[in-house]
Amino acid sequence: MDRTEKRAFVASMASVFANTSMLVITRNKGLNVAAVTDLRRRMRAADATYKVGKNRLVTLAAKGTPFEGITPLLTGPIALAWAQDPVAVAKVAVEFAKTNDKLEILGGNLDGQMLDVNQVKALAELPSLDVLRAQLVGLISTPATRIAGVVQAPAGQLARVIGAYADKGEAA
Repeated sequence: MDRTEKRAFVASMASVFANTSMLVITRNKGLNVAAVTDLRRRMRAADATYKVGKNRLVTLAAKGTPFEGITPLLTGPIALAWAQDPVAVAKVAVEFAKTNDKLEILGGNLDGQMLDVNQVKALAELPSLDVLRAQLVGLISTPATRIAGVVQAPAGQLARVIGAYADKGEAA
């Protein structure tokens, strides 16, 4: 990498640190090209990004950001994964690490809060942001549906009573 490429990398990572909420740090212990390609494909499917980085350049980019606490984890061959949905990036990384022992999760950072490996795994077990939104909408709409049913019930009962009287009058 020449100086221009290094500056561009630091600028792009600084932009990532400014615009993301979740970062997972992993160590590659001999992943082959096919495995890395598969991991990147899975990350893209979850609207996440996976990028190998030079430790010194990532440290420079993280300086002065909420992600500055990741610098102790930046030793050896590392890669970073990030996304706007914190659960999605953690879920993909943890699931891939379960099936491929050459990917080691070192930790993470969620809005400036450092996460250890167990916390990243716990985050991965949560439902995704879209699922949580759907559950919330379901919880909100359930009482409204019940209220509508209760309000409509007396009118329905009244219609049945009038219908019964009408049927009785015709029969007599």
